[in-house]
Amino acid sequence: MAAIGNRGTVTEAAGFDPDADVQALRGAMKGTGTDEAAVIQVLAPRTIAQRQRIKEAYKQSVGKDLADDLSSELSGTFRSVVLGLLMLAPVYDAYELENAMKGAGTEEAALIDILASRSNEEMKTINAFYKKKHDQSLEDAVCGDTSGMFQRVLVSLLTAGRDESDKVDEAQAVLDAKEIYEAGEARWGTDEVKFLTVLCVRNRNHLLRVFEEYQKISGRDIEDSIKREMSGCLEDVFLAIVKCLRNKPAFFAERLYKSMKGMGTTDTILIRIMVARAEIDMLDIKAQFLKMYGKTLHSFIKGDTSGDYRKILLELCGSE
Repeated sequence: MAAIGNRGTVTEAAGFDPDADVQALRGAMKGTGTDEAAVIQVLAPRTIAQRQRIKEAYKQSVGKDLADDLSSELSGTFRSVVLGLLMLAPVYDAYELENAMKGAGTEEAALIDILASRSNEEMKTINAFYKKKHDQSLEDAVCGDTSGMFQRVLVSLLTAGRDESDKVDEAQAVLDAKEIYEAGEARWGTDEVKFLTVLCVRNRNHLLRVFEEYQKISGRDIEDSIKREMSGCLEDVFLAIVKCLRNKPAFFAERLYKSMKGMGTTDTILIRIMVARAEIDMLDIKAQFLKMYGKTLHSFIKGDTSGDYRKILLELCGSE
């Protein structure tokens, strides 16, 4: 029943009683209109494991699926958050990836956010859930929806084959840095495969060492070189990989900031990160947000959203 991380704003609710929660939800959906406040009160402060228990208890006592009932009662962005909260983490990731590739056009941001930031274990589980639901591998879906070097980077991430040891091979780190430099800054045109081989395969500690060496050799930060050498989705995915390796909460803080700054809000990104990270590292994301932008994530969400959508996101965000 424990939370899936230990740096989340959502932690296990004390005195948890799934049957009482089911009664509260049934009451919230009775008659005309829905009591959204009651839905928020029940679902937002529960862990994913606790919400699964509520779903089971609901099915037992009502004979219907809780997600289906809520889906027909709610609408818009608020509904998207609530339905996301009812899914297991890998199921939610698989669902978001599926939505990103649905219909005409692709929401590359979703593919990048998820594939660049998940561990091997998480990636394998997402792959398994996707395959089970669609009778098609996630790799086939991605290949049918993307192309070129961007596709190859995503496929490499999907294989979940990154070395996850802590071992740093000094000689190899120097060689890797040199090879990336020679594949990019030191030549006309860019040999992107070399970047893929190093950035998608080596372990985190080793790559942090590679980035230090790279700075020495080229006089530039690896992120600056990627921006100079690549463009579009390929640039975005390589930058996301580097940023996640360096500081994952800072990567998500930046994504949240960009989803809300300026005119309009990119709700898909805001919802995805708030739902997916609430139980894992939202405390760290909030700290990074404050450090990077001098404002709290709470105040940003408050100023950028409204109604029940705002209320449920602020619950997931936790206090100022």
